[in-house]
Amino acid sequence: MKVIAAYLLAVLGGNASPSAGDLKDILGSVGAEADDDRIELLLSEVKGKDITELIASGREKLASVPSGGGAVAAAAPTAAAGGGGAAPAAEAKKEEKVEEKEESDDDMGFSLFD
Repeated sequence: MKVIAAYLLAVLGGNASPSAGDLKDILGSVGAEADDDRIELLLSEVKGKDITELIASGREKLASVPSGGGAVAAAAPTAAAGGGGAAPAAEAKKEEKVEEKEESDDDMGFSLFD
């Protein structure tokens, strides 16, 4: 992840095609170790590609990843096994409140690209 971050920083800084040395310099400036294999892998994967197109493609892939809703689905078998009553309904409300709290963090900082 730090190699990708260094690459994006270089591109945002105006270097359309950062080299391995550029990435090592960025990582070294913050005291992070540079893994040559990961740097070379990243550079080989992005060679000749436009970074904005790569980000757009990644966003499309992330949009198809299911998120949230797991807590409610997990509560259904518990309620069925419990035999009904007011307790399962209270438990579902509690889990629903927890889920709402988590939804506020769904963008994980990616809203910067909107």
